Amino acid sequence: MLVPSRRRLRLEVWIVLGLSLGQSAVYSVVQLLDKMTRAPLAEGTSTLNRSQSTREYFDLTYQLLDIIFALVPVLLVLYFLTDQRQASPGNARNSGSAFQKLGFNFARPGRDLLQGVGLAALIGIPSLGLYAAGRALGITTAIIPSALDSYWWTVPVLILSAMRHAVLEEVIVVGYLLDRFGKFGWSTPLAIAVSSLLRGSYHLYQGFGPFIGNAVMGVVFAWLYTRTKLVMPLVIAHALLDIVAFVGFSLFGKAVGLG
Repeated sequence: MLVPSRRRLRLEVWIVLGLSLGQSAVYSVVQLLDKMTRAPLAEGTSTLNRSQSTREYFDLTYQLLDIIFALVPVLLVLYFLTDQRQASPGNARNSGSAFQKLGFNFARPGRDLLQGVGLAALIGIPSLGLYAAGRALGITTAIIPSALDSYWWTVPVLILSAMRHAVLEEVIVVGYLLDRFGKFGWSTPLAIAVSSLLRGSYHLYQGFGPFIGNAVMGVVFAWLYTRTKLVMPLVIAHALLDIVAFVGFSLFGKAVGLG
């Protein structure tokens, strides 16, 4: 199997990012500028899960289509990672499977779940304080995790949405990019820094507080991945954080005076 050149890999990365989170980062910067030139950021609002139709089942259809098509770039990078690799006899991690290479499988479900829960707690609790500080300093918009109408499918869709974000971000921004950055010859600190800044940049539409918080989260996640080569605990942690935010807000937001 031919090994792709660095030039080809760079082009591949730009294409993947242009179809996924790089595109989100560009839109996020534009949205931030739009909000800043309208009013102070503290007066702005960022809604994460919006209703897309006043008709229940069309809204459900749109939500599911968004989730499905958002995961296509993940399939693309899994294809690239599998297709471009050479099998190494006697090494299971080099068996040719992108799932095996990234540690994105169910080989150790118990430990991955425990690590994911612990990591979610480590990241989630300080994030609440950072959000409060950002609001107090006027550098963070009001974040509404869910603006979906209350239907029987609202909570399941929010859970699927959280899982979508977790898989998309951790597989691409951590697993895929760190693999490609390594093939570019980049040092580990540089690869972690670029991955983390990208993670922060596509949250800029929420303000500078979420940019900082997500960049720090990116450093922690990317560093852990360089030590373990396992993306599954990161996916679990990210999914838990988003599920708590999305579902918790949807169920209890109005009861506590939010939304």
